[in-house]
Amino acid sequence: MRIGLIYDTFDRYPWRDDDPPDADAEYEPQATVDVLAGAVQHLGHTPVRIGTAHDLRDRLRDGLVLDVAMTIAEGAHSRNREAYAPILLEMAVPPCWGSDALPLPPTPAKAWTKDLATAAGVVSPPYRVYPRADAIDPSDLLDFPVFVKPRYEGTSKGITPASRVETEDELREQVAHLTNTYQQDALVEAFVEGGGEFTVALIGNNPPEALPVLQRAIEPTTGIGLHALEHRGMPEADWAYRLDGELEPELEAQLQQDALAVYQKLECNDFARADFRVDAAGQPWFLEVNPLPRFAPDATFAIIAELMTEAYVPFRARVLAQGLTRLQHLPGSET
Repeated sequence: MRIGLIYDTFDRYPWRDDDPPDADAEYEPQATVDVLAGAVQHLGHTPVRIGTAHDLRDRLRDGLVLDVAMTIAEGAHSRNREAYAPILLEMAVPPCWGSDALPLPPTPAKAWTKDLATAAGVVSPPYRVYPRADAIDPSDLLDFPVFVKPRYEGTSKGITPASRVETEDELREQVAHLTNTYQQDALVEAFVEGGGEFTVALIGNNPPEALPVLQRAIEPTTGIGLHALEHRGMPEADWAYRLDGELEPELEAQLQQDALAVYQKLECNDFARADFRVDAAGQPWFLEVNPLPRFAPDATFAIIAELMTEAYVPFRARVLAQGLTRLQHLPGSET
C-alpha cells in the first residue's frame, strides 16, 4: 500500500510576528518522520512523505492517490488545527490511521476533556476558565496553589515556573500574560502535589492496551513536571529534579484503568498518551490526554519501547499494524 505521512517539522512552521516564543513546540524533528517511514517499510508498504496539512491539501488537488494516511500534523493558529489533515483525508476517502477529527479539537480544549473524563468516572482537579484577568471573581477562587496554562495548547506550551501561582495577584498577572500572549482563555486548576507525576501511553482498539506507566521527574522548586519546563535545545543537565511518590503495582493499575476510560470516552483510535498527577494520599488526578503525542526517538513511546525491550521501528510498526487492522473493518473500506 501507499501510506501517506502528514507531519509538521520545526523548519516548516508558518511563523508570524506576533506568535508566542514556543509556538512550534508541538512540532517534530525530522527523525520522527524517519521512524514512521521506517515502520511503514518494516510492514512492506511504501511511505509517501507529504508534509503539512497545507501540503496535503495541495497534493490532493494535484491528484495524489493514497491507500491509507497517517497524520501527526498539529497545524497552527486555530483551536481546530489538529483536525485539518483528518478532515481533508475523510473528504478525499483514504482512511486515516490514528484518531479522526472528532476527538482531536476537544483534547487541546482542556476544560472539555476534563469534563468528559469526569463523566467517565475519572477524577480531575477542579478548574476555572478565564478569558482575561478582569474576569477573575475573588469570591470564586480555587484554593492556592493553582496551576495556570493556555486552554487550547499542548506539549507544555505556555508553561513556565510562573505557572504555579500562590496568590490572587500572581493569578491575575499570569492569566493576563497567557491570554495576551496566546490569544485564548487561560485554564486554572488546583495544583496536585505529593505523590508524583505519571504518563500512560495507550495503543490499539477493541480493546485498547495501556502500556507500562512512566514516572516523570519533578522540578524541586516549583513542583512542576520537569518535562514541562525543558525547552527545546536546553540540556537536561541544566535542571535539578526529584521523584515524588513511588509507582507501586496498585497505582500503576489504577492509572492504566483511568487512562483507558478517558481514551474510550473520547473515542480515540490507535494511540494516545494520558497525563496524571498523584496527591500525597495516593489519589490519581487526570490532567489531559493527547491523541497526537510526540513520537520522537527520545519521547515517551520510544522510552516505553526500550523498557519493553523492543526496537523502536518494529514497535512503531506493530502499532501501525493494529491501526491498519481497525481500518480494514471500517464500512466500505478497501484497505
